[in-house]
Amino acid sequence: MAIKRTIGAAGSDAKRLKIHNKSDKPDNVIEKENEIYMKCEAIERELPSFLRSYFVYLKGNVLPMSRLAYLQDVRFFFDYLISTSLTDADVPKNIKLEEIRELTSMDINLFIDFCRKYTVDDGDKIIIYENNNKTLARKKSSISVMFKQLYRDGFIDNNITDGFDPIKVPKPGEREIKALQDDEVMIMLDAVSTGSNMTPHERKYWEKTKLRDKAILILFLTYGLRLSELQQLNISSFNFSRGEFIIYRKRGKESSMPINQSVQMTVQDYINNERSSIAEETEADEDALFLSLQGRRMTSRSIRELVKKYTAIALNTTKHNGYSPHKLRATAATSLIGRGNSIYDVQALLDHEQVTTTQLYASHKMNVKRDLVKDMEWEIERKDND
Repeated sequence: MAIKRTIGAAGSDAKRLKIHNKSDKPDNVIEKENEIYMKCEAIERELPSFLRSYFVYLKGNVLPMSRLAYLQDVRFFFDYLISTSLTDADVPKNIKLEEIRELTSMDINLFIDFCRKYTVDDGDKIIIYENNNKTLARKKSSISVMFKQLYRDGFIDNNITDGFDPIKVPKPGEREIKALQDDEVMIMLDAVSTGSNMTPHERKYWEKTKLRDKAILILFLTYGLRLSELQQLNISSFNFSRGEFIIYRKRGKESSMPINQSVQMTVQDYINNERSSIAEETEADEDALFLSLQGRRMTSRSIRELVKKYTAIALNTTKHNGYSPHKLRATAATSLIGRGNSIYDVQALLDHEQVTTTQLYASHKMNVKRDLVKDMEWEIERKDND
């Protein structure tokens, strides 16, 4: 069964949005936040009005990206109701509260099971999606919170999601930590510095972007930055005389990061000897730190592809199997902890809300030591007890 969704394009008469920024945040950060906000507002307009208090709850209690993910999950759930004829509506907005009241716990459980693997027809092609336990758990949470809010508002007589079947989500200790080892990091840095292990086509572009690429990798490896934090960096984010730069965390919090010698040398080398020769395409790109060859701020997707290319070289695998930027965040964490740094200090650097998240990387190192000891068994004389 495929869920059909029509992808519409903005009209030619759409007005250009202008942001009047009076905050201390740079314009590109405000623009990104507003982009998420606008996407949330657009989805809310596609959904029934009886979900209004649910929208208010999300806006005030979850992070913007989580709010967007929850709304996308709810819209997908309503699309599912239409595709399975659990409603007479033709679009989510027309679904009636009476139809929601008629749903059962079994209907919700069947939806979660459907989410494990499904197809979406976007008009031009059919895409197959397969979700892992983490994504399923989030979808479960999105729907559960919605029904809980409807119950609190008195729109439904009981919260049917109390009857959810359990979804097994791996315990923190079971989660495999994927990170580069120190020798793999050195192979990757050698590749970005010398162009080794690249195809002739890759070397052609590497010649034009090697300083930029190296600066990106060094920042990821040194600070364990999130992709969004690095993508939003500006030239004005850096104050080399004070030895610090500013990033904006996922909760909109401004954070000052110290600059060490290798970071300063790498970033300044890029700014002075490579970026200065690229003409910015628009006024909005003038302050962007990392530019494409076309003079536009690099997108998250292009940075992700760049990281996958270089990590694939380090891992001696295909680009498809290279690591994501989040794996370089894990590399920074495991490397810092492996060098004897305090878990709490690493937690502060990586901006983990809970130290238990940081402990995952410490456990990874402990497992490495356990494996080393396991392979070092010695034959010793055993004496039977009389």
